Amino acid sequence: MTDHTSLWPTEIRVSKDRQRLIVTFDNGKAYDLSAEMLRVLSPSAEVQGHGPGQRVTVPGKRNVAIISLTPTGNYAVRIGFDDGHDSGIFTWSYLAELGETGVEKFAAYEQELAEKGMSRDVSGKPA
Repeated sequence: MTDHTSLWPTEIRVSKDRQRLIVTFDNGKAYDLSAEMLRVLSPSAEVQGHGPGQRVTVPGKRNVAIISLTPTGNYAVRIGFDDGHDSGIFTWSYLAELGETGVEKFAAYEQELAEKGMSRDVSGKPA
């Protein structure tokens, strides 16, 4: 895994449909991250819990949209979503990590949904 601690974003942009966040870093790498993935893998305590084994599986976010980006210090951005969630502070290193390993992390999330009888859709019916 790459050391992401010294990365600095040169561009952070939300797509016109608000479904994607495009982040380009000073090492030349660019990542196109879905709003759904960012929402369900949010680093917030609401999603991650307050300790080991407390992570929450968040269903029904297939069509969630990004409504705000708020700089947090010089190391992160707080992302607001149209479902009201806005407590996740995404560090530059976490965004880069999601860019590199997001496919695997999202596949694990989809597996969790299936195991719990949950869905990416709001209806709650398995996809």
